Amino acid sequence: MDPKYAALLEPFSFSNGVSLKNRVVMAPMTNFSSNPDGTVTDAEVNYYARRSDGVGMVITACTYVTANGKGFHGEFGGDRDELIPSLRKLAAGIKEQGAKAILQIFHGGRQVPPELVPNGDVVSASSVPAEGAGKPVPRELTDQEVEAIINDFGETTRRAIEAGYDGVEIHGANGYLVQQFFSPHSNQREDRWGGSIENRLAFPLAIVDEVKRVAAEHTKEPFIVGYRFSPEEPETPGITMADTLILIDALANKKLDYLHVSLQDFWSTPRRGVDDTRSRIEIIQERVGASVPVIGVGSIYTVEDALKAIPTGVPLIALGREMIMDPDWVQKVAEGREAEIVTRIDKNKQQELVIPDPLWQAIIHSPGWFPGVE
Repeated sequence: MDPKYAALLEPFSFSNGVSLKNRVVMAPMTNFSSNPDGTVTDAEVNYYARRSDGVGMVITACTYVTANGKGFHGEFGGDRDELIPSLRKLAAGIKEQGAKAILQIFHGGRQVPPELVPNGDVVSASSVPAEGAGKPVPRELTDQEVEAIINDFGETTRRAIEAGYDGVEIHGANGYLVQQFFSPHSNQREDRWGGSIENRLAFPLAIVDEVKRVAAEHTKEPFIVGYRFSPEEPETPGITMADTLILIDALANKKLDYLHVSLQDFWSTPRRGVDDTRSRIEIIQERVGASVPVIGVGSIYTVEDALKAIPTGVPLIALGREMIMDPDWVQKVAEGREAEIVTRIDKNKQQELVIPDPLWQAIIHSPGWFPGVE
C-alpha cells in the first residue's frame, strides 16, 4: 500500500470499541428495489454484498419505522417484527463481506407519496406542505402520535439488533420528518414540540434518547448510533448554518458514535447564518469533531478527492455514487491500482456492477445524477 493512502486505509475505532478495517464508508442511497411488502429482494442483497468487501462500514438505504413513513417505491421496512428475517438477510449479506452493517432508520413525513401510506395519510410537524407544485398538505401530528413515532424509532432499533446489525443511523437529513420538526419552515407548532429552537430540537433529541435507551437494554455488545443531518435548507424560513451549530452541539452532548453530514458537495460553503467562508464540513468538524467523529461526503470520486478531504480532520469519508460506479474502489486504492478507478457510469455494465433494475432505470433516466449520464 502506498503510504500516502494510509490515512484512508488505516483502521478506525469508535469510542464504544467497535473497529472499522478502514475509514471509507458506503453512504446510504435509496435503491427502489425492495418488494412491495417491505422485504428486501435478493437483487438488493447482492447489490450490497458486492460493495461490502472493500469499505469499513455500509450504511443502508433508509428503512421506514412507521407504516405512514414510507418515503419511496421499493423501500424496505423495519416497522414490524415479521420483517426481522428480511432485515437479517441484508445484514448478513453485508457482514459476510467484512464490513460493519448500519441500518438507516427514518420517517418520510410530508415527503411521502400519498399512495404509499395507509389511507393516503401524509403527516408532519405542522400542516405545511413542502415547496413545489402539487405537494400534499400534511396533517399535523398529535402529541400522542409524536410520542408513538419516537417509540417506533426505538422498536426498529430493537429489530435491527435482533437482525444482527452493528448499529443504526437516525436519518435527520434531506427534509424528512426528523428534520421537519427541527425546521422553522415545516414546524409551526405552538406546543412542546415547536416554537423556540429548543422546542424544535425536542423531537430529534427524544429519538436519540430512545434509540440509545433501547440499544442499552437489548444488547450487551457495543452498538453504533449515528445521526445524519443536512446543514441548511433553501427555504425561508428554513434551517440556517447558525441553527445547525446549535443542533450539532446538542447532538454532541448525547455521546453519539458519529455525526454524518449530508452534502452533495464536500466543499460546499454556508448559504447564511454564519460569517465564515470556509466549507460547511470544516466549520462542523471544528465545532464538534473533538467530541464526536464526523463523516464527510459529497462528490468524492477519485482517490485525490478523498485525500484532499483528509486535512479537514474528518476521520471518515463516505462514498455514494462512486461506490455504485466502482464497487472495487477501496481495493484498487489498496493495491496501487488507483489509475483504474471508474468515475463514470458505464451503461453496458449493469450486470457486472450488480445494480438492481429499478435503481439502474433511475440512474440511466436521470441526466446529471451520475457522471456519464447526460
